[in-house]
Amino acid sequence: MTNVPWLSVLWLVPLAGSILIILMPPGLRQLAKWTGLVISILTLAVALGVTLGFKTGGAPYQFLEKHPWIPAVGAGYNLGVDGIAVILVLLTAILVPLLLVAGWNDGGESPRGPQAYVALTLAIESMVLISVIALDVLLFYVFFEAMLVPMYFLIGGFGKGTARSRAAVKFLLYNLFGGLIMLAAVIELYAVTEQHGGGTFDFREIVTGISSGRFAGVDPAVFKALFGGFMFAFAVKAPLWPFHRWLPDACVEATPATAVLITAVMDKVGTFGMLRYCLQLFPDASTYFRPLIVTLAIIGVIYGAIVAIGQKDMMRLIAYTSISHFGFIIAGIFVMTSQGQSGSTLYMLNHGLSTAAVFLIAGFLVTRRGSRLIADYGGVQNVAPVLAGTFLVSAMATLSLPGLAPFISEFLVLLGTFNRYWVAGAFGVTALVLAAIYMLWLYQRVMTKPVAQGNEGIGDLRLRELAVVAPLMALLFVFGIYPKPVLDIINPAVDHTMITIGQHDPAPKVLVGVPRTAEGPHQ
Repeated sequence: MTNVPWLSVLWLVPLAGSILIILMPPGLRQLAKWTGLVISILTLAVALGVTLGFKTGGAPYQFLEKHPWIPAVGAGYNLGVDGIAVILVLLTAILVPLLLVAGWNDGGESPRGPQAYVALTLAIESMVLISVIALDVLLFYVFFEAMLVPMYFLIGGFGKGTARSRAAVKFLLYNLFGGLIMLAAVIELYAVTEQHGGGTFDFREIVTGISSGRFAGVDPAVFKALFGGFMFAFAVKAPLWPFHRWLPDACVEATPATAVLITAVMDKVGTFGMLRYCLQLFPDASTYFRPLIVTLAIIGVIYGAIVAIGQKDMMRLIAYTSISHFGFIIAGIFVMTSQGQSGSTLYMLNHGLSTAAVFLIAGFLVTRRGSRLIADYGGVQNVAPVLAGTFLVSAMATLSLPGLAPFISEFLVLLGTFNRYWVAGAFGVTALVLAAIYMLWLYQRVMTKPVAQGNEGIGDLRLRELAVVAPLMALLFVFGIYPKPVLDIINPAVDHTMITIGQHDPAPKVLVGVPRTAEGPHQ
């Protein structure tokens, strides 16, 4: 069993399932759905095996696989996971089966509709998984870009909004442009390695060369430009303010399950890329641009929250909350403290769970009423108490209520930010108040008050919907009360990253003029 290439199995299972489903004869709608669900559960089983088999005290990268791919340019089929990648593998594998169940009826009425919908979802899962386990820069880039194609068809072909085609094109153009800039940086990175001891795309080899001084003769401006190329693509994908404009339209026009696939799964590849590739390949350039990126991230935190408050469309409001949350994740990455980066990695997991819950429950409600407008609702808790109650829990998680999963990750991000940039941390804290405003006000307008006209027939959550919501609720509570097992996986990977980029946590500040004794300052 130890010789099984588990990482190859991990991403090839959903890819094979996608191909199998799309090749099924037309009309086998139910078989396609059930096959997709079984394939996603098998993928989850492999992901759990990788997670349980990952040794927290072992090598930084585990389950390594290395084979020649394009030897002429030094590209290889190199796979491996660290603690950060393991968490994103687990998040992706948990969410996809839940999304397939949540979107059970989203394939449309055409004979091949459900087959295409399920196949595209599994294809995206496969591409996200190989993106986070790839240890070759070119291999990562290929799938980083390839996942745009199935997502374009999911938004444009299966979206529920009237402007879904426009939203799909906007999504594709934004991300393709970012990818083209990154492609230029990938090619130039190879040229730099070729000029200094043999061209390679091997991520670990390049990082080792940077640490050992192999590229000491390279003009720092070159590395700054390369950093900019990678960072631009990741900033669009994540998205970082002001590169966020494609996200609200895509989330509103897509089905709720696809919106979750975008914000909770695919976009995490952007923040993962910042943490792995931007920081470790270009540590000096990352430090140079750190104040700018932290500033943009904090602006995004506040901007997303303020704009969310003013939304009339429920799904658009939730989309803007994700822009705010991505600002927290990116700030935690670039303050370059162990608390900030651990918090950001944990936030990727917790944001995925909380966003999935709030988006899907809101989607179930919108499907019943046929409207996304907040003004069309009122009194839902009187006719659908379970739906309203689970929405309240997910809303509380979104605003980082203590005891629910996002709280500890947001706390760690703010702690790490205060340790490096206390002004940025102070501005970031304001988002906690703003989050309470937009989520509680949303709940009040939609769920409380007397039952509004047209809402009398809204039914409560059905068994299929409860099967989706219940695991998300459970995970929000479990990781909110006891995040230690997840942090035990994350922290060694963060420590390795901090050592690789040559960063240390800021020393505690001592108050000037405070008398000290051997035990410390007087109280």
